[in-house]
Amino acid sequence: MDIQERLTAFAMLGAGWVMWLLVLLSIVGLAIILERAYYLFNSRADGQRLREALRKALGDGDIEGAMKQLAGSKSFEAKVAHAGLDLANQGASSADERMASELIVAKGRMERNLAFLGTVGNNAPFVGLLGTVIGVIRSFQALDQSAGQVTSGLMTEVGEALVATAIGILVALPAVAAYNYFQRVIKGRINDARAMRHDVLAYLKGSSGGTYRGDS
Repeated sequence: MDIQERLTAFAMLGAGWVMWLLVLLSIVGLAIILERAYYLFNSRADGQRLREALRKALGDGDIEGAMKQLAGSKSFEAKVAHAGLDLANQGASSADERMASELIVAKGRMERNLAFLGTVGNNAPFVGLLGTVIGVIRSFQALDQSAGQVTSGLMTEVGEALVATAIGILVALPAVAAYNYFQRVIKGRINDARAMRHDVLAYLKGSSGGTYRGDS
């Protein structure tokens, strides 16, 4: 059996498994969207308010008060700044390294499972296209068996081919939309965390009179 015959035999198994695969991908994708939405919403904070409170406390030289306010927040931005203040007595360099490390961890936690959404968004249409190709092959087979006559079986195969592409697109659209939205939210929160990191470094370098220059 040559490769063409093997592919034809595979196609004759039908595109039903492609449909079920797309349904499975959509269910997993929806679960990830809901979990990420809850996770990011539950750990959110008013970045502007939190930063102003941090600046005020540091301006008054009240490190303990600043740490207390940060500890009361569930946000990753607060955890980054708190990590730096926790090493305030070891200098700006050590504090900056700790905040950079905490920022990397926070970014990884916020982006968890988003790669799956991106993969589904990019590839679900191709999975649907595979179902379309299988449906077209089966349509030609049905046409051959009916001696060129248009039958209900032929129309069923054509309809299945078109539906596969449509389902692939429908699965991809929410995955892409959610992925892009979450990336924008994460980018904004990382920017807030970096701003608070620089606020902490400005205070530590000012209070010690040092000339340390951390990375951006």
